[in-house]
Amino acid sequence: MHGITDDQWARPTPCGDWDVRALVAHVVDEQLWTAPLLEGGTIAEVTPAIPADPLGADPAKAWDTSVHDAVEGVGHTDLAAIVHLSFGDFPAEEYVMQLFADMLVHGWDLARATGQVEHLDNELVTECTTWFDKNEEAYRGAGVFGDALPVPATADPQTRLLARFGRA
Repeated sequence: MHGITDDQWARPTPCGDWDVRALVAHVVDEQLWTAPLLEGGTIAEVTPAIPADPLGADPAKAWDTSVHDAVEGVGHTDLAAIVHLSFGDFPAEEYVMQLFADMLVHGWDLARATGQVEHLDNELVTECTTWFDKNEEAYRGAGVFGDALPVPATADPQTRLLARFGRA
């Protein structure tokens, strides 16, 4: 996020209709929900505290604050606790993994859109792939992800994971 230049905010991203600003706003928005939901809040209870424009006038500050608060929230959470999400109740561990996958893939989206380094850490790719292997069908069936794209059998793990998330 801190590598985005002023002239890049309107650039398209691999996420369909989202430009760079909309993508960063989406991720910041997710981070703003994290701690309150992990503390047991419901969507109805947390919604009033989430700003319509999560980036405001200072996207870098909004990013830094939201990530800090989300990390703090995760650090103080019993991963077996139940989190009340918009699509049902889940263990906090599952919610944290959803956030992890979203941050990893959207990090690549942002790097691609802004010409930054696109290589994802191999260990993170492996962890995300392991989680997605168990959950892909449910999330895809719920319409959370677009169609997976075909890749050659020789593709590296990062390329295979991104293709499963609909990234070319």
